[in-house]
Amino acid sequence: MAKVEVKELLEAGVHFGHLTRKWDPNMAPYVYMERNGIHIINLYKTAAKIEEAGAALSKIANSGRKILFVATKKQAKDIVAEKATAINMPYITERWPGGMLTNFVTIRKAVKKMASIDRMKKDGTFLTLSKKERLQVDRLRAKLEKNLGSISDMTRLPGALFVVDIKREHIAIKEAQKLNIPIFAMVDTNSDPRQVDYVIPANDDASKSIDKILTHVTNSISEGLLERKAEKDASEEGDDTFNDEVVATEKANALAKAKKFVAEEEE
Repeated sequence: MAKVEVKELLEAGVHFGHLTRKWDPNMAPYVYMERNGIHIINLYKTAAKIEEAGAALSKIANSGRKILFVATKKQAKDIVAEKATAINMPYITERWPGGMLTNFVTIRKAVKKMASIDRMKKDGTFLTLSKKERLQVDRLRAKLEKNLGSISDMTRLPGALFVVDIKREHIAIKEAQKLNIPIFAMVDTNSDPRQVDYVIPANDDASKSIDKILTHVTNSISEGLLERKAEKDASEEGDDTFNDEVVATEKANALAKAKKFVAEEEE
């Protein structure tokens, strides 16, 4: 994993916290100072926490589990969608569907309904419906795609959650806590870090700051995925080598038996 430079975090404005009157006292260990009524985050601690979170996320990705990204605030939506899509991870950028984790079976049924509509369109069943029914089905499909399209490949509960702004995404946080799903998050000075397993103290309002943190995080996940692929390829090569050796041994044994048979016949 590439080392996180404090200078690049500073340039992205990661150090800007909230107004001092809005702070959460539990963020005190991550606050460097107060300036013009605003808390300044200690970027050395931020850099260390990014590396710590990155190492853990890399291991989760290497194990084959999915990491669900959650960010419904305007300045984070597009960034999260782009970064998560690039590493093939699920994400929620629209309204959090209540019971997304705690009632995952129901959510999966809705995703399957979307797949069922797609099948109807492929096999021609869709065309047998009336114009009004087709319109209703299209509307349902569009609604499902908007809310759940980004998690259509998530067939089981995620191995972890990555959240931007834990105050805004408090429902997602509570559901993950109930199911003991590890929570990774960007935590600003107005939030309680005790709700999160892996805290990344950072400005969660500025798009530059969000982009910088997510770049480091997704790079770590990507490294874990590449390691998993390399291990899988090496394992398959090993199997091929083993199979080749078995075939060669069997051929040698068959040849030896044939020679022995011919020798016995000549005698």
